Amino acid sequence: MIRQLDNPLYYLDNFHQVLDWIAARYPDLLTDDEHAFLAAFPTLPQPARALFVRMVMRKGTVFRASKLNYAEIGCPVEAARHLAPTGWIEHDPQLTLDELFALLTKAELCAVFGLSGHEQAARKPEQLAALRTVFADPRAFSAWCKDSPDTAFRILAKPLCDRLRLIFFGNLRQDWTEFVLSELGVYKFEQVEFSESSRAFRSRRDVDLYMALHTCKERFREGEPLDDVLRDVPPEVRDNDWLRGRREKLMYQIGQHYEKLKDWKNAHAVYADCRYPGARARAIRVLEKDEQYKQAWDLLSHAQQQPESDAERQHVLRIAPRLRRKLGHMREPAAKVPVVRIDLSLPMPQGDWWVEGVVREHLHRDEAPVFYVENTLINGLFGLLCWQPVFMALPGAFFHPFHHEPADLYSPDFYPRREREFRACFAQLESDEYRATILRNFEDKHGIQSPFVVWPYLSEELLQMALDCIPPAHLKRAFERILADIKANRSGFPDLIQFWPAERRYHMIEVKGPGDRLQDNQLRWIEYCAAHQMPVSVCYLTWAESTS
Repeated sequence: MIRQLDNPLYYLDNFHQVLDWIAARYPDLLTDDEHAFLAAFPTLPQPARALFVRMVMRKGTVFRASKLNYAEIGCPVEAARHLAPTGWIEHDPQLTLDELFALLTKAELCAVFGLSGHEQAARKPEQLAALRTVFADPRAFSAWCKDSPDTAFRILAKPLCDRLRLIFFGNLRQDWTEFVLSELGVYKFEQVEFSESSRAFRSRRDVDLYMALHTCKERFREGEPLDDVLRDVPPEVRDNDWLRGRREKLMYQIGQHYEKLKDWKNAHAVYADCRYPGARARAIRVLEKDEQYKQAWDLLSHAQQQPESDAERQHVLRIAPRLRRKLGHMREPAAKVPVVRIDLSLPMPQGDWWVEGVVREHLHRDEAPVFYVENTLINGLFGLLCWQPVFMALPGAFFHPFHHEPADLYSPDFYPRREREFRACFAQLESDEYRATILRNFEDKHGIQSPFVVWPYLSEELLQMALDCIPPAHLKRAFERILADIKANRSGFPDLIQFWPAERRYHMIEVKGPGDRLQDNQLRWIEYCAAHQMPVSVCYLTWAESTS
């Protein structure tokens, strides 16, 4: 790609790259109008194509010609003249009053409507509310702004372009700026091989399902009645894991909202039919709230026998004592893993400070340095050791050149599909080979986007010290837990780590300031480390009272 600083039409070249990629890889998925667009777009004059892409990339659908001022395009009205016959844009469109207010400045609106005095001084929302009762019907831009030399365009093909963007990226979260950021060196992406089987969508039905789910998600976010949104959610997707995951997440969010409304019946109905992580635990909680204690206990007992994750196990352990009391069952003693506690009282520092930084500076010694690492060090070591399996070009993992992470990273079969490769990485921990792999990938892959490696937080000094002081057996334990539930276990690590290089040992420290308490994911990691003899403690900081 040509860098945008050297090529003012970089965005047009990028757009063409997307169209070429789609035409080569997805011809069987495209509708007639999408095929027609791919065929017709390259035939237009360059200024017309550039103007179109500029409008596609900008927010909204209505634009004033005077605001489409780009040197590489020239006169936007002349460029738009070649777009008019395509039906992709509309010249001088009908605008509602709300659309006009979004398009014009306050001064322009006062001139158009002849506002003066207190009307002129009012804020735009107040002006809009006052004028709505008088100007209910839409009018052409030229009818609203009779004395203006300006004109307006409405882009009509944006939904079509959004579908093409979806087919290329495999999601609607990423947009055209991914190209720009890549060209400028802000983002670097791992280069993976693309096979025919790695397509984001295998059929047009997949595309339509994604769009239907996206529409329901947007309606849910905008606050439409839950019953209406739920009625339009597509049925369970059985043959596409990542689409099924999107549906389950939306259902879980709808269930949460029913729960907030204390609509226990509907909340339970949604949770009971949802496979999203945590849904079963929420279903137990909702049954408890609805005083359906026997049904809640039966579901909890099943969860205890076959917990889906450490998070669910932790959740049901909290609910179980309450349900036992409600049902008159005998109380069972709670088994707790002992965790080392450090109580620290220090004078409150002056100037800018943060709790973890205060404790770090207090504990730091030349012979025993302390680093603030939180979730970055262990994840980083894992990502560097296991770079190859994480970025394997498997079907459904990578769809385009701009992946921050594999598309199936949170899928239940992420590890099983790569089990042999992960086992090979872990086998390196039986010798010194793992050190060479981690350091080599730190150098060779530096700056490339990774779901596990946060480059600004890793230095060669920190890596060398960690590799010298953390036993490989402890790294293996930590890496195994990350893989057991990547979404839940990538966070919750202790804030600080202290090394004693001369003794080749380390200690992890979670810091809690006054009034702070352990979060669930932190508690799970701390208990896991303590259970596997990985040195960890919780430091509770209080401020010493001044004696002056």
